[in-house]
Amino acid sequence: MNLLAVLLALLSALGNGAASVLQRRAAMDQEREQQGARGIRPSLLRLAHLLRHPYWLAGAAAMVVSAVAQVGALAVGRLSVVQPLLVSELLFTLVVGSLVFRHRPDGRTWLSFVMLAAGLALFLAAADPSRGEAMARNGRWLPVGVAVALVVGTLLAVARALRGPARAAVLGCATAVCFACTAALIKEFTGRFSGGVAAVLTSWPLYAVCVVGLLSFLLLQSALRAGTLAASQPALTLGDALVSIALGWVLFGERVELGLRTLPEVVGIALMAAGIVGLTRSPAMAGGWDAATPVPDPPCTAERSAGTPPPPVSGGRDTPGDGGRRP
Repeated sequence: MNLLAVLLALLSALGNGAASVLQRRAAMDQEREQQGARGIRPSLLRLAHLLRHPYWLAGAAAMVVSAVAQVGALAVGRLSVVQPLLVSELLFTLVVGSLVFRHRPDGRTWLSFVMLAAGLALFLAAADPSRGEAMARNGRWLPVGVAVALVVGTLLAVARALRGPARAAVLGCATAVCFACTAALIKEFTGRFSGGVAAVLTSWPLYAVCVVGLLSFLLLQSALRAGTLAASQPALTLGDALVSIALGWVLFGERVELGLRTLPEVVGIALMAAGIVGLTRSPAMAGGWDAATPVPDPPCTAERSAGTPPPPVSGGRDTPGDGGRRP
């Protein structure tokens, strides 16, 4: 494997993991700030407030770093190698999340990540995807684009009927398909670099990347707001890897080794699956380590001396934070 592509892919995974945690923290802070507020703030105002949140801005910066690293990795490496390496995003998500949310994962959580990392390494070493073509074969993008649109549309329709973790997981799957398609489009237009700047700017893949990438970004925000990282992140990262392997085979002719290597490949996939199941059942992630914390009550003033009268309330109105509005 190309060492530079591997390093860039890992940097991209770190950026993705940090972006997910930081933007999830921003969403939770916004939810906490709105608890007990009068009325419901319009959606556009909530979005504008969220976009100014420091954690959200830091997450956006991490996402930019991730995108640049991913473009570099796809320019020098294989789609079926770069995207599966992004599964390591889960490890970075745990590390960054334990710092941001101030929760230390338990031993079972770390064991699950070890299984996931070992399974990924075993699968990539056994599969050894072939390099394939720099650009997709003629006529392949149209049917692939139609299939991707149908899959994403179906997943969004299913997500509308769900709530909670199930909704977050389905939205994570839809986001994974869009991210894999975005990566394939990036691979397509980086293959046109040899034709010069004019060839890149006048070709359709660049503009398709912008459209699909924007859709992926919006779906990611919906997935983060729908539930915890434990629900959305595994579906997002593993789905991205599996769909990317399929797209690499269909579009660019990248193939994985079979025959005698099928057994270690299956074992690697099983280890990854076991790691994901362990993570979703882990107390550290499934127990609400990234959930919003309740708004603290105002300092209690009940412990006054018996002879001290309470402070007057002007105008007969309720004091801030009281008045029976708080449950």
